[in-house]
Amino acid sequence: MSDLKYKNNILEISLLLNNAQKPIQILDAIKWNEGIEEFIIKNKFKEMPNIDYQDKPLKYDPVKKLEEFKILRYKISKDLGVNDPLGAILTRNCLQYEDVVRMLMHRGQKEFYEYSKILYGSPTELMNDGKTKLSDLASIMNSLLNSLNESQLGGDNEKCLTAENVVDHLSLSLGSYFQGENIKIKLSDGIISDASAGSDYIKIKKGMLFSKRDLQIFEVHEGWVHLGTTLNGLNQPYAKWLSKGPPCSTVTQEGLAVTMELFNFALFPKRAIRLNDRLIACQMVEEGANLLELIAFFREKGQGDLQAIRNAGRIFRGSNLEGGSPFTKDIAYLKGFVLIYNFMRTTIKEGRADLIPFLFTGKVTLDDLPVLFDYHKEGVITLPKYLPPQIRDLNGLAIWMAFSNFLNRMKLDDIMKKKSDDQINKKSA
Repeated sequence: MSDLKYKNNILEISLLLNNAQKPIQILDAIKWNEGIEEFIIKNKFKEMPNIDYQDKPLKYDPVKKLEEFKILRYKISKDLGVNDPLGAILTRNCLQYEDVVRMLMHRGQKEFYEYSKILYGSPTELMNDGKTKLSDLASIMNSLLNSLNESQLGGDNEKCLTAENVVDHLSLSLGSYFQGENIKIKLSDGIISDASAGSDYIKIKKGMLFSKRDLQIFEVHEGWVHLGTTLNGLNQPYAKWLSKGPPCSTVTQEGLAVTMELFNFALFPKRAIRLNDRLIACQMVEEGANLLELIAFFREKGQGDLQAIRNAGRIFRGSNLEGGSPFTKDIAYLKGFVLIYNFMRTTIKEGRADLIPFLFTGKVTLDDLPVLFDYHKEGVITLPKYLPPQIRDLNGLAIWMAFSNFLNRMKLDDIMKKKSDDQINKKSA
């Protein structure tokens, strides 16, 4: 298994897969044309815009691209064997990219959502306890998060940093973190989100003001996780495919990024509310809310006109504007957080904390980790080069999860009821 021929086969297939997926740029293919936001505002949020994806042809022939992945799947089976564990991961990735192509072939149609649900999931799906729906998390967190008063929690939330300030800060901090890598932190006015990570760069939205908390989020989320896992994948000697992520790795990636925000104490209420609102919004559209109704939802939450349109637009990218068929990628943040957190609790309880660093090996899923661990022992997979401090030294995290496993046995409702009963008994005594 660990002979040179096998390793070279892995390298060759990795490079072929990376090359095959290169032109499949999902977000670029479903990006709205300019003028849509202005149209909605000009018509006072009463008229639906017309978004025609026929004006935005794919940068490749989708039929030929599907055939390319089919041929690659055959090569994987022939070169690695039908029962090879790494071959199974590579084959799954091919199948995922094929579904992406099919999804993009149906932009603006109801079928787009069916593929989105296969690739990213749905708010109504059951979590890994087999009982809890992801939508349950949204409703519970909505109540808890909105009860928090940031003015009572401390910290500096003032938006006093320009985009240029953020670029300078991240260039220094991440330049030190990724020593020896030629990473670039740059301004951009062509992104929807405040920040976005690529293969060797992070873009910061031009013309925006940010807080010190935002800066922390960018460093951890875009830097340590998204950029870090890409660079760790690129630094693999053979498994180069780990630098590129199919949709099934999105949940792990976004969940890991949110988890690291939490462990670094960078996550704050407004940020958590924003992530939770995306989950609620996906559920609303699944239940039939159209674009204008979703914009109204965000405006009612106090968002400005442009921000409300952009947040609603995230859910309707590529999908039918009449409702019932959202682009469900935005559920990945909290879905992934729940899965990652429970994975860490479980592995530590089972004495398998050695699996946790493999989350940073590249663009992976949780199911991949035992396979990657086994092939690390065979010399095919290397340990990730760049690891956050909490993962490089797992002592603190292990204790956190050990206490978490115990405290989860105690029901908060029971604790609060006993406290209330004690107070009543004390008064009546």
